[in-house]
Amino acid sequence: MTESATPRPLHAPGHMAVDYENRVDFGRLRDYRLGRAQAALDKSGCGAFLLFDFYNIRYTTQSWVGGALGDKMIRYALLTRNGEPHLWDFGSAVKHHQLYSPWLKHDHNHPGFLGFRGAVAPTAGLMEDAVREIRGILIDLGLEDEPVGVDIVEPPFMFEMQRQGLTVVDAQQHMLDAREIKSRDEIMLLNQAAAMVDGTYVDIVESLKPGVRESDIVAMAAKKLYEYGSDQVEAINAISGERCNPHPHNFTDRIIRPGDQAFFDIIHSYNGYRTCYYRTFNVGMATGSQRSAYSQAREWMDNAIAALKPGVGSDEIATLFPTAKSLGFDDELSAFGLQFCHGLGLGLHERPIVSRLNSYREPVELKAGMVFAVETYCPASDGYSAARIEEEVVLTDEGPVVITKYPADDLIVANPL
Repeated sequence: MTESATPRPLHAPGHMAVDYENRVDFGRLRDYRLGRAQAALDKSGCGAFLLFDFYNIRYTTQSWVGGALGDKMIRYALLTRNGEPHLWDFGSAVKHHQLYSPWLKHDHNHPGFLGFRGAVAPTAGLMEDAVREIRGILIDLGLEDEPVGVDIVEPPFMFEMQRQGLTVVDAQQHMLDAREIKSRDEIMLLNQAAAMVDGTYVDIVESLKPGVRESDIVAMAAKKLYEYGSDQVEAINAISGERCNPHPHNFTDRIIRPGDQAFFDIIHSYNGYRTCYYRTFNVGMATGSQRSAYSQAREWMDNAIAALKPGVGSDEIATLFPTAKSLGFDDELSAFGLQFCHGLGLGLHERPIVSRLNSYREPVELKAGMVFAVETYCPASDGYSAARIEEEVVLTDEGPVVITKYPADDLIVANPL
């Protein structure tokens, strides 16, 4: 292949907007996301989607309020079939949107509060008032008799919608369909987010010495990511030594010791777009058992990535992962999450989800424009060490492109003793 025929890498430019280079076009990004959501609504048979899922709210209204409110169920958006989105937000955020988010109509920004997940009881009437306001908008648009799709909801709010005569159906499946195929701007943001983790792993390897604690690594990595411009460090798994097997999915204050196998998962977002990015290292030295586990996890990874092509069924990929029983588990549910693929975007777990647990029951076709993480895990024969690898993949018409660049072909021994 000549140099001119070699495909160029996916673009991962600097974060600052400049006049001399094409970078993320946020106007184009907003138009793409709203267009995809509107098309999903039109196809659904609903008159409107009422959205509480933070990622769906951002996708349709291009708005964001910090993670502290992410699980409080007080922000919501209404996407209607023949109107522009409405957003109900927290306190003074409404006025801020009116000043700085001109793509949302001024009078489509509303103050909203439903009670902090029951801290204010439904009997106070806040939910009743909110549903009445939503129903009024639907009446004005002639949509009051059409089903309303809801993604996630508090039971008393749904009961109030039904009491006021609204037909409630599921919107989450339609919204996940909309978010499945990423635009060039979304892919660029995902690539930028991954680049921030590339650099963070350099610092982790330098710091990975006997005496450092798992929690120290987490603190250092979080600081580095925020310095890079992360808007949310959602979680950092730090697992070492005898904690590696079985995988506990959390970090502690355990002191890392010579010869430990240690793996890390960095989950953060840049402009909303997430990473899920594992790497495994050894501290000072490695045994044959630990190296063998890593080689096997890498082989499973390479086999899965090589098979990723548009048109391939998710069941075909799932077949390439080891069975739960071969990993020492009773069934696939018990082993779920150790060997699988999951979509990445505004949410950490989007479509496709590819595993032995679900993909044989309901296989889906892989498509160009999907972005997902591929995860493998292999316990070592010593009974407590384990290797965990994860690559983020953009599926193009030509096949998979890996955007997680920190080296993972071979087990890295940090700070050899």
